[in-house]
Amino acid sequence: MKLEQQLAICKTCTKRKMDHEIGLVCSLTNAKPSFMDKCAEYEVDEAARIQLNDEVALDNQSLQNKLSADDYEKLRMEQNLPMAIFGGLLVGIAGAVLWAAITVSTNYQIGYMAVAIGAMVGFSMRYVGKGLDQVFGICGAIIALFSCLLGNFLSIIAYLANTEGLGYADALFMFDYAYLIPVMTETFSFMDLLFYGIAAYAGFRYAFRVITQKDLSDLLEAS
Repeated sequence: MKLEQQLAICKTCTKRKMDHEIGLVCSLTNAKPSFMDKCAEYEVDEAARIQLNDEVALDNQSLQNKLSADDYEKLRMEQNLPMAIFGGLLVGIAGAVLWAAITVSTNYQIGYMAVAIGAMVGFSMRYVGKGLDQVFGICGAIIALFSCLLGNFLSIIAYLANTEGLGYADALFMFDYAYLIPVMTETFSFMDLLFYGIAAYAGFRYAFRVITQKDLSDLLEAS
């Protein structure tokens, strides 16, 4: 067990004390912790546990520094990329349909919806995927961008359906997809690029599992 792991456990022990020369030590030994797996003298200090930061997420590098290779690998084994992709696509497509419906009902394309879709995709991937690896963020960004483009496309289809007096499904199947890129390009603007970029960033950022200092303490105590 690394010293950082030992100290993380000591921070919530009633027998801890601060030495001005060497830092946090055990009050029983007046020395840095030396236990291997669990400390036989450990006694939880609930007040100290409450004070642990439960809001700011630790980055991946910090987790690797604070956890042993085995403990970090256990966290990685909980990852589920296929479920994360499925959940992200499901939420992204639902968001795209909702965006198109709002655009049709208001006759106005709300750019902030793209950002909301990106965040929804990221959070859904985080919830079902528990991802730590970079691939989760990359997939989140791609799915968020795809969902935004799909929402824009469905808005165009809905507009064409209303203009031609067709059903939405009929317009979707009758559309000549050879004109897909020209039509999308024609309706594209600089603001779309801005919102799509923010959406992709949100999909990337929120796709990762969040582990706080308090979560880390719980993991170390359980291991």
